[in-house]
Amino acid sequence: MSSDAKLLSVEEGSSRSTRLSLEGLTVARGGRNVVREVSLEIPAGEVTALLGPNGAGKSSMVLAMGGILKPVAGKVLLGDVDLAGRRPERIRGAGIAIVPEGRRLLPELTVGENLRVATYTLAAAEADAGRKRALELFPELEKRLDYAARSLSGGEQQMVVLAQALVSHPRFVIIDELSLGLAPVVVNRLVPTIRSIAESGIGVLLIEQFATLALGLANRAYIMEGGRIQFSGMASQLRENPELLQSAYLLRGRNGADGAPATADAAPRPA
Repeated sequence: MSSDAKLLSVEEGSSRSTRLSLEGLTVARGGRNVVREVSLEIPAGEVTALLGPNGAGKSSMVLAMGGILKPVAGKVLLGDVDLAGRRPERIRGAGIAIVPEGRRLLPELTVGENLRVATYTLAAAEADAGRKRALELFPELEKRLDYAARSLSGGEQQMVVLAQALVSHPRFVIIDELSLGLAPVVVNRLVPTIRSIAESGIGVLLIEQFATLALGLANRAYIMEGGRIQFSGMASQLRENPELLQSAYLLRGRNGADGAPATADAAPRPA
């Protein structure tokens, strides 16, 4: 079967993929590689955490997964279908929804209109079901449907962008910096919803600078620094051994010129 035929099969739902994965993904920006040979897996029905400091390459990786940036090398696999380099609408149609950093809405449109824009490729019944499901997850938005998006609080805007991702019935959701700029009370409101999304069978990749939030939700975890994966394992390992997280973060400035991980002998020792 050709790659286009496989992609069409995925878009039409005849292939129930249970895993989204990256294999050797390399992404360049400004003439240099900012994501270097990244490999990771996102199982369906689980939250997977990707941690790392600012500038680690996390957001560039997300843009490549969503089709905004074209990878230099590597694969974005939904099941056995490689989506690397596909247009954003094809990737979304295949079942991957991206929630980018920065709560990107159409500010002059109402909340209801922003949700309708996110369903423009869906049949009417499917779009209605998607909006209903999104409003069940975020009932606060029900009273805001006629409000301009720019008039909402930061927490409400984050709910709208999450709802936009969910109305298309995705198989996987990639959330970049859920907590950025939000008060702790708002983040605490969103946490049960992320857990509920995963429990419904959707695979979630939660990308965060702040480890406590992500590790409290995740089954598996990765740490990214210098464009490379520096840790891969169970989230419980990082919860129980915080020195592993500290060591990976402290690799900043100790990596080689090509971003390669520090050697074991050079790795920081826990205090």
